[in-house]
Amino acid sequence: MGVLIFVLVVVVIIALIGLAMAIKIVKQYEQGVLFRFGRLLGVRSPGLRIIIPAVDVLHRVSLRVVTMPIQSQGIITRDNVSVDVSAVAYYRVADAVKSVIAIENVSAAINQIAQTTLRKVVGQHTLDETLSETDRINLDIREILDVTTAEWGVQVTLVELKDIQLPDSMKRAMARQAEAEREKRAKIINAEGESLAAAALGDASDIMMAHPLALQLRNLQSLVEIGVDKNTTVVFPAPLMSTIGELGTFLTREAAAATPRAPLTPPDEAPIGGITKTIPGPELNGMTEVV
Repeated sequence: MGVLIFVLVVVVIIALIGLAMAIKIVKQYEQGVLFRFGRLLGVRSPGLRIIIPAVDVLHRVSLRVVTMPIQSQGIITRDNVSVDVSAVAYYRVADAVKSVIAIENVSAAINQIAQTTLRKVVGQHTLDETLSETDRINLDIREILDVTTAEWGVQVTLVELKDIQLPDSMKRAMARQAEAEREKRAKIINAEGESLAAAALGDASDIMMAHPLALQLRNLQSLVEIGVDKNTTVVFPAPLMSTIGELGTFLTREAAAATPRAPLTPPDEAPIGGITKTIPGPELNGMTEVV
């Protein structure tokens, strides 16, 4: 009786173990690839699946996007500059059967092919292209990886260069180049400003030549600006002094013209014994004044 009970207990335990081995759960983000005696039977969708223990083997393959860092690679660019470039790749399994049958370890294979592709693509570009055209380099790497991994049932969705390390000497050289470039732009902008200012001054001088009064008004405005600072010394520009002299001459001439004069008589009508004097000038128009 005791032996029978023992046998029943052993059978129940074996049955429970067999049932536990037969029950498989495929998660929502997975697909199951079922083999029976080493032969492919097909793909099992997510849910509860029953297999035959010791006969069937179920490989569960994740369909989620995998983030794979590509470790830093020492690369020599086309212009013989040594740089260290690291990147990151994103891929997902598109065909669960190929990812199990076509390759042994899909993750390790993609990591190795990504490193070699990164070195090959970056090595075909110069340093300036590597720094400025990262989008095109990312696209080239992704296209090469996508073609290679398509046979493994894997789709590479994105590749991005993460970091580019330059030698210290190259960093200093690039800093000097950037500084020289900024100085060049500053000098060009300054020269353009001087050219525009000279053109504007030329136009202003043409206007002042056509309207002399404009120059006088400008000189007076300069005096007003100088007087704002309450300086004890005022410097008069030379053109202003000549303008003041011309203004004084003009006022003197106007005052002389406004003064009453004796009547003028022609030379043939001068009185006998009188002294006559011919006054030249625009005021008398060549007439003779009696003294």
